[in-house]
This record gives sequence, C-alpha cells and structure tokens, in this order.
Amino acid sequence: MTVFEELKARGLLAQLTDEEEIKELINNGKATFYIGFDPTADSLHVGHFMALCLMKRLQMAGNKPIALIGAGTAMIGDPSGRTDMRSMMTKETIEHNSECFKKQMSRFIDFSEGKALMVNNADWLLNLNYVELLRDVGVHFSVNRMLTAECYKQRMERGLSFLEFNYMIMQSYDFLELFQRYGCNMQFGGDDQWSNMLGGTELIRRKLGKDAYAMTITLLLNSEGKKMGKTQKGAVWLDPNKTSPFEFYQYWRNVGDADVIKCLRMLTFLPLEQIEEMAKWEGSQLNKAKEILAYELTDLVHGEEEAKKAQESARALFGGGESSEIPACELTEADFLNGSIDILGVLVKAGLCASRSEARRAVEQGGVVVDSDKVTDIKAAYVPEQFSGEGLLVRRGKKNFKKVKIS
Repeated sequence: MTVFEELKARGLLAQLTDEEEIKELINNGKATFYIGFDPTADSLHVGHFMALCLMKRLQMAGNKPIALIGAGTAMIGDPSGRTDMRSMMTKETIEHNSECFKKQMSRFIDFSEGKALMVNNADWLLNLNYVELLRDVGVHFSVNRMLTAECYKQRMERGLSFLEFNYMIMQSYDFLELFQRYGCNMQFGGDDQWSNMLGGTELIRRKLGKDAYAMTITLLLNSEGKKMGKTQKGAVWLDPNKTSPFEFYQYWRNVGDADVIKCLRMLTFLPLEQIEEMAKWEGSQLNKAKEILAYELTDLVHGEEEAKKAQESARALFGGGESSEIPACELTEADFLNGSIDILGVLVKAGLCASRSEARRAVEQGGVVVDSDKVTDIKAAYVPEQFSGEGLLVRRGKKNFKKVKIS
C-alpha cells in the first residue's frame, strides 16, 4: 500500500485537487507541505491531533512539513463559524505560544537539519502596504465568488466584518509566500478552509503562471478531528500542566463505541490490518479497543512511561483499587465556612460541576459518590480532617472524578 493509499484508507482525505500529481509527490517524498496553527493559546489540544499525525506520516515518507503559525491572520479574526472577534495578542504572547507549539510538535515532527520548518505569517503580513496589496493580490479575487464560499455564507446573517472578509486574501497570500520562499507545493487544512485554500492555489497560478506547481488537499479536520478536541468542560490540552497524562488517557478511554475504530484509523500508527481485526470486535471487546487507543495516543504525546502509568492507574481505579495518578484538587482554609464545606461546594471546587445549581442536580439525580458512598443529601458537609492524608475520591457519574485533598 502506498502512502497516498494509506491516507485514504485511514479516512483522512476528504477533497483534493490534481490527484495524480499529488500521489506522485507524496509517494515519492517530493511534497513540501504546510498546515496552519493559530497561536491563540500556549498549548495545542486534541483537535490538532489529526493534523499532527498527518504531518508525522508524511515526514516518515520523506516529505517536508512546514508548521505555519498564523500570528498575522489571528489579528483579523476567522470567519469559519466564530461569533466573536479574536482578541489581539502581544508579540511576546505570540512568541511564547509559538515556542510552546514547537516543543509539543517536536514529539511528532523532526525539526532537525531542516527536515521541517516552523514559520510565522506575521513575518510577511504585518509589513504589507495596503494599496500595494490591493493592486497586487486583491485584483485576483472576485467578491461575487468569495460570497459563495460556505465559510462566508454562514456568517452573512449574523454579520461579517470587512476585517474578517479579508481572511481569504490573507490565507491565500500565505500560500504564495510559502511557495516562493520555501518551495511549498502543497497545503492541508480543515474542510471549513476549502474555499480559502483554493484561493491560494488560484492566486499562485494567476500570478506565476499555469506551470507553477501548487496542489491543494483538505482533511475532515472540522467535522471529524476538531470535534474530538472538545469535552463538556472545554479543551483537552497536550500540555501535561493543563491536562494531566491520566486525564488525557481517560479522555480517549471514554470515546463512544461508534468512534473508537475511526479514531484508531485516523490517529494511531497501528497497522491497518490490526485495526480492521479490532473493527470486528463487539460488546465488552470494544473496551479493550478503547484501552489500546488511549495508550497509543498517550504514548505519542507524553511518552511510554506516562502511558503505562496512566493505564495502570485507570485499571486500578476502575477495578476498585487506588492510584497516585488520579487527578487531584486541593482545598484551602478559605473553602471551609464555619469549619465545613458542603458537597455542592466540593463538586464546584473540584471542577466536576460548573455551578452549585449543576451540582445540586447531580446530587439529586444520584450521580455523586464520595469514596464508596453515594451522596443523596445536598446538605451533606465535610470537615477539613476528612480531606487530610489521601483525601476523598469524589466522583460525578462514571467518568468524572477527582481526589480532593486539603493543602
């Protein structure tokens, strides 16, 4: 099976242009490709996983990845479904976030000896002259055609600022610059970026001629990959200080039955033959598949040692044992009013509920357990001594839990 055939078999490719030429480039290690990452936080999250795994696969086949940090485009917002403008970040914040990205990406991508590049589009976007940009680049874009793009059509009723309307031009210009500076001949992105990416390919061909070699591929990052980066409580981060290896492991251990094989295909490096055998599993066997998924991805992000510890901790916890790797929360004296804290306060402080009203519903519905005792009284209270030593294991439902201690 060729590299291209494997990408298709794993369900990674949605739409693409010039399929035969793309096959030639990828299969023979001749692609220099880029994927963009917005530096809006100091950590990547699991919604970036598909892109990172794709970059790793292609680099292993001899192709050259470029990780494009979108510091310049981040300053004008993103029309792909957002309802608010992004906050503007300082140069120092952007640089810090970019360094954090590179450190995390290095577990997937080899940046040594020019085997991969990390570049920032602020290097060329922030120095553009507005009138020159209109004459040199804007002339190649039809407003009528831009308005037919799905990313803009979705925003028209809610309102689309002129600032955001420029996003397609900025992203297209990125591809032109990367093509001219680094010989980048291929771009990847989410399905919500398809129109913008086609704009980049068209811009290169209009400015540099039909012989300019620019390919485009999109992935189902938005509809498949990005949704995996969110939980009810927010993003699952790759930074262990934001999401512990144990919590990361548990996130993947708890994926739905219908998604586990899809995740194994798209995100792990296990042989397809092995995954197809697992696709035949049913019932309790799917839990084994989820364990394999969680272990493989935790190993990729946090290393083999952390993956083993997380797996052992999960088995100990859900097998009735104890583990030091269970995520913990510390209470302080200020959390105790009149010498005690009620169960609603414990749930909110531990991050198991977003509010006291949500905590009240969880208790009333019978979904809260402290150590081995189900809590049904919303007035149940605890004194500091009960949280000393190993503390109390507080669970909400089957999948959410914290070891609550006193500092």
